[in-house]
Amino acid sequence: MREVLAQAAFQLFLERGFERTTVDDIVARAGVGRRSFFRYFPSKEDAVFPDHERCLAEMTEFLAAVDDSDPVGAVCDAARIVLRMYAANPEFSVQRYRLTREVPGLRTYELSVVRRYEQTLAGHLRGRFGEGGEGGGDGELRAEVIAASVVAAHNNGLRLWLRSGGEGDPEAAVDHALALVCEVWRRAAAEAGAPSPEGRGGGAGALPGGSAPGSNAPLPAAPSSAGPVPPSLFPPSPSPPSPFPSSPFPVSGDGEVIVVVARKGTPMWRVVQQIEAAVGEN
Repeated sequence: MREVLAQAAFQLFLERGFERTTVDDIVARAGVGRRSFFRYFPSKEDAVFPDHERCLAEMTEFLAAVDDSDPVGAVCDAARIVLRMYAANPEFSVQRYRLTREVPGLRTYELSVVRRYEQTLAGHLRGRFGEGGEGGGDGELRAEVIAASVVAAHNNGLRLWLRSGGEGDPEAAVDHALALVCEVWRRAAAEAGAPSPEGRGGGAGALPGGSAPGSNAPLPAAPSSAGPVPPSLFPPSPSPPSPFPSSPFPVSGDGEVIVVVARKGTPMWRVVQQIEAAVGEN
């Protein structure tokens, strides 16, 4: 029934537009009552993303059972679950991507879903690098930074594939993005005097020269491995080296910075709305 409702909703969104489609329209198309719709979806927005709850659950289960010897590789592999979810139905994924770009409310909803993936990955890393772990005093910060890097890389590769209309191999774009993330951590390890991490030969975490890494995900994306990072990459405080050397990310001198101030506990969607209002449409 969940799948029937999602299909009916998406067909109507494409035919009439998201804003002009009501829940009554959806249940009439599906041939069920309103109560059935709200049993499966709290809102119309949830019907656009019917597979993310399952994907989040699968990611959580994967991380709970994964070998903790390579936490960075593990979260990259977890993000690849999101990529596989998108790649399993290219036509639907591309149509949803285009619809999301057209409806501001769906973009905000999507960002909240991405944040949930990122929090799931960061939560796993905090268990390894947090207080009492290998990350020293700033282990929690490192967990957040690594999770954000993996998600950003996964989403970059995934969106390249979606913008192409679902042509080609989505894993290739995500592998390339994750290889760049891994390069940053390899360079950081070299500058810190730590041994360079090796990719897991034949596995999802291997780098060029071995198997492809592997998500930014999907993830949730994805989902993929940026290569293992040994404990020595995370030296204890008080003077940990910067994990992001300046060379991989040159900053433009004429770039703009936007600062958003919000009360603690402000819903993420409202913060995103403030950011969108400041930067305008992409």
